Amino acid sequence: MLLGFKTELKLNNQQRKALIQHCGVARHAWNWGLALTKQILDHNKANPDSKIKFPTAIDLHKWLVGLVKSENEWYYEVSKSTPQQALMALREAWKRCFNKTAGVPKFKKKGKRDSFTLEGTVKILGNNKIQVPVIGILKTYERLPQVLIKYATISRQADRWFISFRFEVDSSESSQTSVVGVDLGVKALATLSTGEVILGAKSYNKYEAKLSRMQWLNRHKIIGSANWKKAQLQIAILHRKIANIRKDTLHKLTTLLAKNHGTVVIEDLNISASAIRCLVNHGNQPVHN
Repeated sequence: MLLGFKTELKLNNQQRKALIQHCGVARHAWNWGLALTKQILDHNKANPDSKIKFPTAIDLHKWLVGLVKSENEWYYEVSKSTPQQALMALREAWKRCFNKTAGVPKFKKKGKRDSFTLEGTVKILGNNKIQVPVIGILKTYERLPQVLIKYATISRQADRWFISFRFEVDSSESSQTSVVGVDLGVKALATLSTGEVILGAKSYNKYEAKLSRMQWLNRHKIIGSANWKKAQLQIAILHRKIANIRKDTLHKLTTLLAKNHGTVVIEDLNISASAIRCLVNHGNQPVHN
């Protein structure tokens, strides 16, 4: 069974600059690949008799090396796996789109959901150090699991940076044997068959007025100015706080269910994958109705 791990990084200014540079290359490769694949789809739609084969991730990377990388020297200042992994993620996004399990991929904007994936020399060193290609050794605040990993994703949330990876663990069975039904709702987060009602955090409603005011005050600032960047950071921090409250409530619910029940029965709705993943990681098997 694959288990995910995510923790905050303890960085210096030089490392922050390197991470931002890697994010920029990953974003550029994604946007270039997305523009190219959209042109191919438009061409195939307009010319059904002379269609161009939709490129694989390998094709995109070969074209990137030949057409883009040679003209942009800053591509060579980051790990070669950064644009390659971005194009692989783009190809998977198109695959989900073609299978009608997700929408059309969108262009990425600077400063929004910045992230990149590294492959190769990714190795955990000691309790709170991890080595990654080009950037070197990064420190973490939290103790790291002593496991072997091949990939690591680094992402930014407001002014904080996080590293995440997956590793193999042996699946475990819950010692609990009781069965509980869960009805997910709107007014309440969940209602259990035992009669217990779990209320949601309503984090957005709590901070909606504050968020609206911050966005309203930022409306006339010059885009790209120091004051605009400062305001954008404050808005991002508040968004992160709202999301963390929501995640905390979800984790508490799944922990409660996993610790006290062996089987969880839920409705066959579009339930968040993170909720199912939390239950499975606790050793429980969710059942759909």
